[in-house]
Amino acid sequence: MEDSTIYLLGCLFLFTLTCIIKFLMKTWWTPIRLQSAMRLQGIKGPPYRFLHGNTKEITKMRIEVTSSPMELSHHMLSRIEPHVYSWSKQYGMNFLTWYGPRAHLVVTETELVKEVLNNKDGTYTKAVIQSYADKFLGDGLVASQGEKWCKMRKLANYAFHGESLKRMTLEMIASVEAMIERWRQDGAKEIEVYHEFKLLTAEIISRTAFGSSYLEGQHIFDMMGGMAHIVGRNNYKVKIPGMKNFWRTSDDIESDQLQERIRDVIMKMIKKREDDVAGDQEDSYGTDFLGLLVKAHHENDKAKQITLDDLVDECKTFYVAGHETTTSSLTWTILLLAIHRDWQERVREEVLELFGSANPSPDGIGRLKTMSMVINESLRMYPSVFNLTREVQREVRLGKALVPAKTTLSLPVLAPHSNEQIWGADVHLFRPERFADFGARAARENKAEYLPFGLGPRSCVGMNFAVAEMKIALSMILQHYSLSLSPSYVHSPIHIITIRPKHGLQIIFQAM
Repeated sequence: MEDSTIYLLGCLFLFTLTCIIKFLMKTWWTPIRLQSAMRLQGIKGPPYRFLHGNTKEITKMRIEVTSSPMELSHHMLSRIEPHVYSWSKQYGMNFLTWYGPRAHLVVTETELVKEVLNNKDGTYTKAVIQSYADKFLGDGLVASQGEKWCKMRKLANYAFHGESLKRMTLEMIASVEAMIERWRQDGAKEIEVYHEFKLLTAEIISRTAFGSSYLEGQHIFDMMGGMAHIVGRNNYKVKIPGMKNFWRTSDDIESDQLQERIRDVIMKMIKKREDDVAGDQEDSYGTDFLGLLVKAHHENDKAKQITLDDLVDECKTFYVAGHETTTSSLTWTILLLAIHRDWQERVREEVLELFGSANPSPDGIGRLKTMSMVINESLRMYPSVFNLTREVQREVRLGKALVPAKTTLSLPVLAPHSNEQIWGADVHLFRPERFADFGARAARENKAEYLPFGLGPRSCVGMNFAVAEMKIALSMILQHYSLSLSPSYVHSPIHIITIRPKHGLQIIFQAM
Protein backbone atom coordinates (compact mmCIF):
# COMPACT_ATOMS: atom_id res chain seq x y z
CA MET A 1 0.00 0.00 0.00
CA GLU A 2 2.78 2.35 0.99
CA ASP A 3 4.78 1.47 -2.14
CA SER A 4 1.82 2.19 -4.43
CA THR A 5 1.25 5.56 -2.71
CA ILE A 6 4.89 6.48 -3.20
CA TYR A 7 4.65 5.38 -6.84
CA LEU A 8 1.55 7.51 -7.45
CA LEU A 9 3.12 10.50 -5.72
CA GLY A 10 6.23 10.02 -7.86
CA CYS A 11 4.13 9.92 -11.03
CA LEU A 12 2.25 13.03 -9.96
CA PHE A 13 5.54 14.81 -9.24
CA LEU A 14 6.96 13.87 -12.66
CA PHE A 15 3.76 14.94 -14.41
CA THR A 16 3.75 18.28 -12.57
CA LEU A 17 7.45 18.80 -13.25
CA THR A 18 6.93 18.02 -16.96
CA CYS A 19 4.05 20.53 -17.17
CA ILE A 20 6.15 23.21 -15.45
CA ILE A 21 9.09 22.57 -17.80
CA LYS A 22 6.83 22.77 -20.87
CA PHE A 23 5.22 25.94 -19.56
CA LEU A 24 8.60 27.58 -18.91
CA MET A 25 9.94 26.44 -22.29
CA LYS A 26 6.99 28.07 -24.03
CA THR A 27 6.77 31.26 -21.97
CA TRP A 28 10.41 31.94 -21.12
CA TRP A 29 13.19 29.87 -22.71
CA THR A 30 11.91 29.80 -26.32
CA PRO A 31 11.16 33.57 -26.49
CA ILE A 32 14.52 34.45 -24.91
CA ARG A 33 16.38 32.14 -27.29
CA LEU A 34 14.52 33.48 -30.35
CA GLN A 35 15.02 37.08 -29.27
CA SER A 36 18.77 36.51 -28.98
CA ALA A 37 18.93 34.79 -32.38
CA MET A 38 17.08 37.66 -34.08
CA ARG A 39 19.30 40.28 -32.43
CA LEU A 40 22.37 38.54 -33.83
CA GLN A 41 20.79 39.05 -37.28
CA GLY A 42 20.24 42.75 -36.65
CA ILE A 43 16.52 42.50 -35.80
CA LYS A 44 16.03 44.32 -32.51
CA GLY A 45 13.00 45.30 -30.47
CA PRO A 46 11.68 45.89 -26.96
CA PRO A 47 12.76 43.17 -24.50
CA TYR A 48 10.47 40.21 -23.94
CA ARG A 49 8.52 40.33 -20.66
CA PHE A 50 7.59 37.03 -19.05
CA LEU A 51 4.13 35.77 -20.03
CA HIS A 52 2.75 39.08 -21.39
CA GLY A 53 5.47 39.92 -23.88
CA ASN A 54 5.04 43.58 -24.85
CA THR A 55 1.23 43.70 -24.68
CA LYS A 56 1.12 45.70 -21.44
CA GLU A 57 3.45 48.34 -22.89
CA ILE A 58 1.40 48.54 -26.09
CA THR A 59 -1.86 48.82 -24.16
CA LYS A 60 -0.43 51.57 -21.96
CA MET A 61 0.73 53.54 -25.00
CA ARG A 62 -2.65 53.24 -26.69
CA ILE A 63 -4.57 54.27 -23.58
CA GLU A 64 -2.33 57.29 -23.04
CA VAL A 65 -2.60 58.54 -26.60
CA THR A 66 -6.35 58.00 -27.04
CA SER A 67 -7.47 59.12 -23.57
CA SER A 68 -7.89 62.68 -24.82
CA PRO A 69 -8.73 64.33 -28.16
CA MET A 70 -6.01 65.43 -30.57
CA GLU A 71 -5.57 68.56 -32.61
CA LEU A 72 -7.14 68.51 -36.06
CA SER A 73 -4.23 66.55 -37.50
CA HIS A 74 -4.11 63.47 -39.70
CA HIS A 75 -1.02 61.89 -38.12
CA MET A 76 -2.71 58.53 -37.58
CA LEU A 77 0.27 56.21 -37.06
CA SER A 78 1.24 57.90 -33.80
CA ARG A 79 -2.41 57.88 -32.69
CA ILE A 80 -3.63 54.44 -33.74
CA GLU A 81 -0.41 52.40 -33.47
CA PRO A 82 1.83 54.43 -31.17
CA HIS A 83 4.06 51.42 -30.48
CA VAL A 84 4.87 51.05 -34.19
CA TYR A 85 5.54 54.79 -34.48
CA SER A 86 7.82 54.81 -31.43
CA TRP A 87 9.62 51.50 -31.83
CA SER A 88 10.28 51.86 -35.56
CA LYS A 89 12.20 55.04 -34.73
CA GLN A 90 14.07 53.30 -31.90
CA TYR A 91 14.76 49.87 -33.41
CA GLY A 92 14.50 50.29 -37.18
CA MET A 93 11.98 49.68 -39.96
CA ASN A 94 11.66 45.98 -39.08
CA PHE A 95 11.62 45.01 -35.40
CA LEU A 96 10.57 42.18 -33.10
CA THR A 97 7.72 42.45 -30.58
CA TRP A 98 5.92 39.90 -28.43
CA TYR A 99 2.22 39.09 -28.16
CA GLY A 100 2.52 37.06 -25.01
CA PRO A 101 5.17 34.41 -25.72
CA ARG A 102 4.43 34.58 -29.47
CA ALA A 103 6.93 36.44 -31.68
CA HIS A 104 5.57 39.23 -33.88
CA LEU A 105 7.96 40.58 -36.49
CA VAL A 106 6.77 44.06 -37.49
CA VAL A 107 7.72 44.73 -41.12
CA THR A 108 7.46 48.26 -42.56
CA GLU A 109 10.12 48.03 -45.29
CA THR A 110 7.98 48.19 -48.44
CA GLU A 111 9.99 45.74 -50.54
CA LEU A 112 9.61 43.10 -47.83
CA VAL A 113 5.91 43.90 -47.37
CA LYS A 114 5.45 43.38 -51.11
CA GLU A 115 7.32 40.06 -50.93
CA VAL A 116 5.09 38.80 -48.13
CA LEU A 117 1.76 39.91 -49.63
CA ASN A 118 2.56 38.69 -53.15
CA ASN A 119 3.55 35.24 -51.88
CA LYS A 120 1.79 32.39 -53.71
CA ASP A 121 3.58 29.28 -52.47
CA GLY A 122 1.98 29.19 -49.03
CA THR A 123 5.01 30.40 -47.08
CA TYR A 124 3.07 33.31 -45.57
CA THR A 125 -0.50 32.44 -44.63
CA LYS A 126 -3.25 34.46 -42.97
CA ALA A 127 -3.00 34.78 -39.20
CA VAL A 128 -5.78 35.57 -36.72
CA ILE A 129 -4.35 37.20 -33.60
CA GLN A 130 -6.90 36.34 -30.93
CA SER A 131 -9.79 33.97 -30.33
CA TYR A 132 -12.52 36.62 -30.21
CA ALA A 133 -11.69 37.51 -33.81
CA ASP A 134 -12.34 33.86 -34.68
CA LYS A 135 -15.83 34.13 -33.21
CA PHE A 136 -16.34 37.49 -34.92
CA LEU A 137 -15.56 36.34 -38.47
CA GLY A 138 -15.36 32.56 -38.23
CA ASP A 139 -13.35 30.76 -40.90
CA GLY A 140 -14.64 32.96 -43.69
CA LEU A 141 -12.86 34.47 -46.67
CA VAL A 142 -10.70 36.72 -44.45
CA ALA A 143 -9.25 33.82 -42.42
CA SER A 144 -9.60 30.66 -44.53
CA GLN A 145 -6.71 28.97 -46.34
CA GLY A 146 -5.93 26.67 -49.26
CA GLU A 147 -8.65 25.06 -51.38
CA LYS A 148 -11.43 26.39 -49.17
CA TRP A 149 -10.22 29.96 -49.66
CA CYS A 150 -9.94 29.45 -53.45
CA LYS A 151 -13.51 28.15 -53.59
CA MET A 152 -14.92 31.03 -51.53
CA ARG A 153 -12.87 33.63 -53.41
CA LYS A 154 -14.33 32.50 -56.74
CA LEU A 155 -17.85 32.87 -55.37
CA ALA A 156 -17.10 36.34 -54.04
CA ASN A 157 -15.43 37.43 -57.29
CA TYR A 158 -18.52 36.37 -59.22
CA ALA A 159 -20.87 38.14 -56.80
CA PHE A 160 -19.08 41.50 -56.60
CA HIS A 161 -17.65 42.17 -60.04
CA GLY A 162 -18.72 43.09 -63.57
CA GLU A 163 -22.41 43.00 -64.40
CA SER A 164 -23.29 41.92 -60.86
CA LEU A 165 -21.73 45.13 -59.54
CA LYS A 166 -23.67 47.24 -62.03
CA ARG A 167 -26.94 45.75 -60.79
CA MET A 168 -25.95 46.55 -57.24
CA THR A 169 -25.54 50.26 -57.99
CA LEU A 170 -29.31 50.60 -58.33
CA GLU A 171 -29.74 49.31 -54.78
CA MET A 172 -27.00 51.65 -53.57
CA ILE A 173 -28.74 54.63 -55.16
CA ALA A 174 -32.08 53.67 -53.61
CA SER A 175 -30.50 53.45 -50.16
CA VAL A 176 -28.75 56.83 -50.47
CA GLU A 177 -31.99 58.40 -51.75
CA ALA A 178 -33.81 57.12 -48.66
CA MET A 179 -31.10 58.58 -46.40
CA ILE A 180 -31.22 62.01 -48.05
CA GLU A 181 -35.02 62.03 -47.98
CA ARG A 182 -34.90 61.31 -44.26
CA TRP A 183 -32.50 64.24 -43.76
CA ARG A 184 -34.80 66.49 -45.76
CA GLN A 185 -37.85 65.55 -43.72
CA ASP A 186 -36.01 66.00 -40.43
CA GLY A 187 -34.85 69.43 -41.57
CA ALA A 188 -31.64 69.00 -39.61
CA LYS A 189 -28.82 71.48 -40.23
CA GLU A 190 -26.24 69.51 -38.22
CA ILE A 191 -25.97 65.76 -38.71
CA GLU A 192 -23.80 63.17 -36.97
CA VAL A 193 -22.73 61.41 -40.15
CA TYR A 194 -20.83 58.47 -38.66
CA HIS A 195 -24.10 57.09 -37.28
CA GLU A 196 -25.90 57.88 -40.54
CA PHE A 197 -23.27 56.08 -42.60
CA LYS A 198 -23.51 53.04 -40.33
CA LEU A 199 -27.21 52.84 -41.18
CA LEU A 200 -26.53 53.46 -44.87
CA THR A 201 -23.79 50.86 -45.34
CA ALA A 202 -25.79 48.32 -43.34
CA GLU A 203 -28.77 48.89 -45.61
CA ILE A 204 -26.65 48.62 -48.75
CA ILE A 205 -24.85 45.41 -47.81
CA SER A 206 -28.15 43.87 -46.70
CA ARG A 207 -29.94 44.74 -49.94
CA THR A 208 -27.14 44.01 -52.39
CA ALA A 209 -25.54 40.93 -50.85
CA PHE A 210 -28.41 39.36 -48.91
CA GLY A 211 -31.58 40.57 -50.61
CA SER A 212 -33.04 42.04 -47.44
CA SER A 213 -33.57 45.51 -46.01
CA TYR A 214 -31.68 46.94 -43.07
CA LEU A 215 -34.58 46.21 -40.75
CA GLU A 216 -34.26 42.49 -41.48
CA GLY A 217 -30.54 42.54 -40.84
CA GLN A 218 -30.61 45.03 -37.97
CA HIS A 219 -30.27 42.37 -35.28
CA ILE A 220 -27.17 40.99 -36.98
CA PHE A 221 -25.53 44.41 -37.20
CA ASP A 222 -26.33 45.19 -33.57
CA MET A 223 -24.86 41.88 -32.42
CA MET A 224 -21.83 42.16 -34.71
CA GLY A 225 -21.28 45.63 -33.23
CA GLY A 226 -21.29 44.11 -29.75
CA MET A 227 -18.81 41.47 -30.89
CA ALA A 228 -16.59 44.18 -32.43
CA HIS A 229 -16.31 45.92 -29.05
CA ILE A 230 -15.27 42.63 -27.41
CA VAL A 231 -12.60 42.11 -30.07
CA GLY A 232 -11.39 45.69 -29.65
CA ARG A 233 -10.97 45.59 -25.89
CA ASN A 234 -9.15 42.23 -26.03
CA ASN A 235 -6.71 43.12 -28.82
CA TYR A 236 -3.68 43.08 -26.52
CA LYS A 237 -4.84 40.89 -23.68
CA VAL A 238 -2.89 37.67 -23.23
CA LYS A 239 -4.43 34.66 -21.55
CA ILE A 240 -2.34 32.27 -19.51
CA PRO A 241 -1.93 29.06 -21.54
CA GLY A 242 -4.48 26.44 -20.49
CA MET A 243 -6.48 28.80 -18.26
CA LYS A 244 -9.41 29.03 -20.68
CA ASN A 245 -10.19 25.38 -19.83
CA PHE A 246 -10.70 26.30 -16.18
CA TRP A 247 -11.79 29.95 -16.12
CA ARG A 248 -14.21 31.79 -18.42
CA THR A 249 -14.33 35.58 -18.40
CA SER A 250 -17.44 37.69 -18.93
CA ASP A 251 -16.20 38.39 -22.49
CA ASP A 252 -15.92 34.64 -23.12
CA ILE A 253 -19.52 34.13 -22.03
CA GLU A 254 -20.90 37.19 -23.88
CA SER A 255 -19.04 36.38 -27.11
CA ASP A 256 -20.31 32.78 -27.06
CA GLN A 257 -23.87 34.03 -26.60
CA LEU A 258 -23.51 36.59 -29.40
CA GLN A 259 -21.95 34.01 -31.69
CA GLU A 260 -24.89 31.66 -31.16
CA ARG A 261 -27.50 34.38 -31.63
CA ILE A 262 -25.83 35.63 -34.82
CA ARG A 263 -25.79 32.10 -36.18
CA ASP A 264 -29.49 31.66 -35.37
CA VAL A 265 -30.47 34.83 -37.27
CA ILE A 266 -28.34 33.89 -40.30
CA MET A 267 -29.79 30.38 -40.27
CA LYS A 268 -33.30 31.89 -40.42
CA MET A 269 -32.23 33.97 -43.44
CA ILE A 270 -30.87 30.85 -45.14
CA LYS A 271 -34.03 28.86 -44.34
CA LYS A 272 -36.23 31.65 -45.70
CA ARG A 273 -34.20 31.74 -48.93
CA GLU A 274 -34.48 27.95 -49.29
CA ASP A 275 -38.24 28.10 -48.67
CA ASP A 276 -38.64 30.81 -51.30
CA VAL A 277 -37.15 28.64 -54.03
CA ALA A 278 -39.52 28.24 -56.94
CA GLY A 279 -38.74 25.48 -59.45
CA ASP A 280 -35.35 24.10 -60.32
CA GLN A 281 -33.92 27.00 -62.32
CA GLU A 282 -30.19 27.61 -62.14
CA ASP A 283 -30.63 30.94 -60.34
CA SER A 284 -33.60 29.87 -58.25
CA TYR A 285 -31.79 30.72 -54.99
CA GLY A 286 -31.16 34.27 -56.24
CA THR A 287 -28.22 35.98 -57.91
CA ASP A 288 -27.04 37.94 -54.86
CA PHE A 289 -24.22 36.72 -52.62
CA LEU A 290 -26.54 34.83 -50.26
CA GLY A 291 -28.17 33.11 -53.23
CA LEU A 292 -24.79 32.02 -54.59
CA LEU A 293 -23.78 30.69 -51.18
CA VAL A 294 -27.03 28.74 -50.69
CA LYS A 295 -26.72 27.34 -54.20
CA ALA A 296 -23.14 26.24 -53.48
CA HIS A 297 -24.30 24.60 -50.24
CA HIS A 298 -26.80 22.49 -52.24
CA GLU A 299 -24.31 21.80 -55.05
CA ASN A 300 -24.20 18.12 -56.06
CA ASP A 301 -20.56 18.37 -57.09
CA LYS A 302 -18.64 17.81 -53.84
CA ALA A 303 -15.69 19.82 -55.16
CA LYS A 304 -17.90 22.91 -55.44
CA GLN A 305 -20.07 22.29 -52.39
CA ILE A 306 -19.67 24.36 -49.20
CA THR A 307 -20.77 23.36 -45.70
CA LEU A 308 -23.43 25.10 -43.67
CA ASP A 309 -20.72 26.42 -41.34
CA ASP A 310 -18.91 27.87 -44.36
CA LEU A 311 -22.11 29.56 -45.45
CA VAL A 312 -22.70 31.15 -42.04
CA ASP A 313 -19.07 32.31 -41.73
CA GLU A 314 -19.14 33.97 -45.15
CA CYS A 315 -22.34 35.82 -44.24
CA LYS A 316 -20.66 37.13 -41.08
CA THR A 317 -17.53 38.13 -43.01
CA PHE A 318 -19.43 40.14 -45.58
CA TYR A 319 -21.72 41.78 -43.06
CA VAL A 320 -18.56 43.07 -41.34
CA ALA A 321 -16.47 43.79 -44.45
CA GLY A 322 -19.33 45.54 -46.23
CA HIS A 323 -20.35 47.57 -43.21
CA GLU A 324 -17.50 48.54 -40.87
CA THR A 325 -14.90 49.40 -43.49
CA THR A 326 -17.04 51.52 -45.82
CA THR A 327 -18.61 53.37 -42.87
CA SER A 328 -15.11 54.37 -41.75
CA SER A 329 -13.99 55.37 -45.26
CA LEU A 330 -17.07 57.50 -45.95
CA THR A 331 -16.81 59.21 -42.57
CA TRP A 332 -13.21 60.35 -42.95
CA THR A 333 -13.68 61.39 -46.58
CA ILE A 334 -16.59 63.62 -45.56
CA LEU A 335 -14.46 65.09 -42.77
CA LEU A 336 -11.71 65.98 -45.25
CA LEU A 337 -14.16 67.49 -47.75
CA ALA A 338 -15.84 69.52 -45.00
CA ILE A 339 -12.45 70.93 -43.95
CA HIS A 340 -11.12 71.49 -47.47
CA ARG A 341 -13.98 73.37 -49.11
CA ASP A 342 -11.95 74.03 -52.28
CA TRP A 343 -11.70 70.30 -52.99
CA GLN A 344 -15.35 69.85 -52.03
CA GLU A 345 -16.29 72.39 -54.72
CA ARG A 346 -14.04 70.74 -57.30
CA VAL A 347 -15.64 67.34 -56.67
CA ARG A 348 -19.14 68.86 -56.77
CA GLU A 349 -18.42 70.55 -60.10
CA GLU A 350 -17.27 67.21 -61.53
CA VAL A 351 -20.40 65.45 -60.26
CA LEU A 352 -22.73 68.11 -61.68
CA GLU A 353 -20.88 68.10 -64.99
CA LEU A 354 -21.28 64.33 -65.33
CA PHE A 355 -24.75 63.79 -63.83
CA GLY A 356 -26.41 67.18 -63.37
CA SER A 357 -29.26 66.66 -60.92
CA ALA A 358 -29.79 63.05 -62.06
CA ASN A 359 -28.69 60.01 -60.10
CA PRO A 360 -25.20 58.63 -60.80
CA SER A 361 -24.92 55.97 -63.49
CA PRO A 362 -22.73 52.85 -63.29
CA ASP A 363 -20.64 54.02 -66.24
CA GLY A 364 -20.44 57.60 -64.99
CA ILE A 365 -18.98 56.79 -61.59
CA GLY A 366 -15.95 55.33 -63.33
CA ARG A 367 -15.26 58.78 -64.84
CA LEU A 368 -15.14 60.62 -61.50
CA LYS A 369 -11.40 61.33 -61.61
CA THR A 370 -11.27 64.18 -59.09
CA MET A 371 -13.41 62.22 -56.65
CA SER A 372 -11.11 59.21 -57.11
CA MET A 373 -8.14 61.39 -56.14
CA VAL A 374 -9.94 62.55 -53.00
CA ILE A 375 -10.98 59.01 -52.03
CA ASN A 376 -7.48 57.65 -52.61
CA GLU A 377 -5.93 60.36 -50.45
CA SER A 378 -8.53 59.78 -47.73
CA LEU A 379 -7.77 56.05 -47.75
CA ARG A 380 -4.06 56.81 -47.53
CA MET A 381 -4.58 58.91 -44.42
CA TYR A 382 -7.37 56.84 -42.83
CA PRO A 383 -7.18 53.27 -44.19
CA SER A 384 -10.03 51.13 -42.89
CA VAL A 385 -7.81 48.09 -42.46
CA PHE A 386 -4.56 49.50 -41.10
CA ASN A 387 -2.74 46.32 -40.12
CA LEU A 388 -2.27 43.07 -42.04
CA THR A 389 -0.98 39.86 -40.47
CA ARG A 390 0.62 36.74 -41.89
CA GLU A 391 2.14 33.64 -40.31
CA VAL A 392 5.42 32.09 -41.45
CA GLN A 393 4.74 28.41 -42.17
CA ARG A 394 8.36 27.33 -42.55
CA GLU A 395 11.71 28.90 -41.84
CA VAL A 396 12.30 31.52 -44.50
CA ARG A 397 14.76 34.25 -45.36
CA LEU A 398 13.03 37.62 -45.43
CA GLY A 399 15.43 40.36 -46.40
CA LYS A 400 18.61 39.71 -44.44
CA ALA A 401 16.94 37.81 -41.61
CA LEU A 402 16.18 34.11 -41.28
CA VAL A 403 12.67 34.04 -39.79
CA PRO A 404 11.61 30.92 -37.83
CA ALA A 405 8.41 29.01 -38.61
CA LYS A 406 5.25 30.07 -36.73
CA THR A 407 6.45 33.67 -36.39
CA THR A 408 3.64 36.16 -36.96
CA LEU A 409 4.39 38.98 -39.39
CA SER A 410 2.66 42.28 -38.66
CA LEU A 411 2.41 44.67 -41.63
CA PRO A 412 1.17 48.08 -40.43
CA VAL A 413 -0.44 49.77 -43.45
CA LEU A 414 -0.20 53.18 -41.77
CA ALA A 415 3.61 52.97 -41.76
CA PRO A 416 4.19 53.23 -45.54
CA HIS A 417 1.14 55.50 -45.85
CA SER A 418 2.78 58.04 -43.54
CA ASN A 419 6.38 57.64 -44.69
CA GLU A 420 7.93 61.01 -45.58
CA GLN A 421 10.51 59.37 -47.84
CA ILE A 422 7.66 58.05 -50.01
CA TRP A 423 5.12 60.89 -49.89
CA GLY A 424 7.20 63.94 -48.98
CA ALA A 425 7.44 66.29 -46.01
CA ASP A 426 3.73 67.15 -46.33
CA VAL A 427 2.77 63.50 -45.76
CA HIS A 428 0.24 64.38 -43.04
CA LEU A 429 -1.50 67.04 -45.12
CA PHE A 430 -4.49 66.44 -47.39
CA ARG A 431 -3.10 66.57 -50.93
CA PRO A 432 -5.33 64.64 -53.40
CA GLU A 433 -3.14 65.82 -56.27
CA ARG A 434 -0.72 63.06 -55.21
CA PHE A 435 -3.05 60.72 -57.11
CA ALA A 436 -3.53 62.83 -60.24
CA ASP A 437 -1.33 60.41 -62.18
CA PHE A 438 -3.13 57.06 -62.14
CA GLY A 439 -0.04 55.26 -63.43
CA ALA A 440 2.05 56.56 -60.53
CA ARG A 441 -0.61 55.42 -58.06
CA ALA A 442 -0.69 51.94 -59.61
CA ALA A 443 3.10 51.77 -59.36
CA ARG A 444 2.93 52.71 -55.69
CA GLU A 445 0.39 49.95 -55.09
CA ASN A 446 2.71 47.43 -56.69
CA LYS A 447 5.55 48.67 -54.48
CA ALA A 448 3.45 48.20 -51.34
CA GLU A 449 3.56 51.93 -50.63
CA TYR A 450 -0.23 52.27 -50.85
CA LEU A 451 -2.26 49.42 -49.36
CA PRO A 452 -5.84 50.44 -48.44
CA PHE A 453 -7.16 47.21 -49.97
CA GLY A 454 -4.12 45.02 -49.38
CA LEU A 455 -1.97 43.59 -52.14
CA GLY A 456 -1.48 40.32 -53.98
CA PRO A 457 -3.72 37.25 -54.16
CA ARG A 458 -5.59 38.14 -50.96
CA SER A 459 -6.31 41.77 -51.76
CA CYS A 460 -9.82 42.91 -50.85
CA VAL A 461 -12.40 41.22 -53.07
CA GLY A 462 -14.90 43.98 -52.28
CA MET A 463 -12.70 46.86 -53.43
CA ASN A 464 -14.78 47.78 -56.49
CA PHE A 465 -17.99 47.40 -54.47
CA ALA A 466 -16.71 49.71 -51.71
CA VAL A 467 -15.40 52.38 -54.11
CA ALA A 468 -18.66 52.37 -56.10
CA GLU A 469 -20.64 52.71 -52.86
CA MET A 470 -18.50 55.65 -51.73
CA LYS A 471 -18.71 57.43 -55.08
CA ILE A 472 -22.49 57.08 -55.27
CA ALA A 473 -23.02 58.30 -51.69
CA LEU A 474 -20.62 61.25 -52.06
CA SER A 475 -22.04 62.24 -55.46
CA MET A 476 -25.63 62.31 -54.25
CA ILE A 477 -24.77 64.15 -51.02
CA LEU A 478 -22.80 66.83 -52.89
CA GLN A 479 -25.63 67.26 -55.41
CA HIS A 480 -27.91 68.32 -52.55
CA TYR A 481 -25.71 69.83 -49.84
CA SER A 482 -22.74 72.04 -49.09
CA LEU A 483 -20.75 70.67 -46.15
CA SER A 484 -18.80 72.32 -43.35
CA LEU A 485 -17.34 71.02 -40.12
CA SER A 486 -19.38 71.73 -37.01
CA PRO A 487 -17.68 73.61 -34.15
CA SER A 488 -18.94 70.82 -31.87
CA TYR A 489 -16.76 68.20 -33.56
CA VAL A 490 -14.03 66.70 -31.34
CA HIS A 491 -11.21 65.04 -33.28
CA SER A 492 -10.57 61.78 -31.44
CA PRO A 493 -9.92 58.84 -33.81
CA ILE A 494 -9.87 55.44 -32.12
CA HIS A 495 -9.40 51.83 -33.17
CA ILE A 496 -12.31 49.40 -32.89
CA ILE A 497 -11.91 47.01 -35.84
CA THR A 498 -11.49 50.11 -38.07
CA ILE A 499 -10.47 53.71 -37.41
CA ARG A 500 -13.59 55.52 -36.21
CA PRO A 501 -14.41 58.86 -34.53
CA LYS A 502 -14.81 58.33 -30.79
CA HIS A 503 -17.42 61.08 -30.47
CA GLY A 504 -18.94 60.84 -33.94
CA LEU A 505 -18.55 63.32 -36.79
CA GLN A 506 -20.83 66.38 -36.69
CA ILE A 507 -21.26 68.09 -40.10
CA ILE A 508 -23.29 71.19 -40.93
CA PHE A 509 -25.44 70.64 -44.03
CA GLN A 510 -26.54 73.58 -46.17
CA ALA A 511 -29.09 72.72 -48.88
CA MET A 512 -27.96 73.65 -52.39
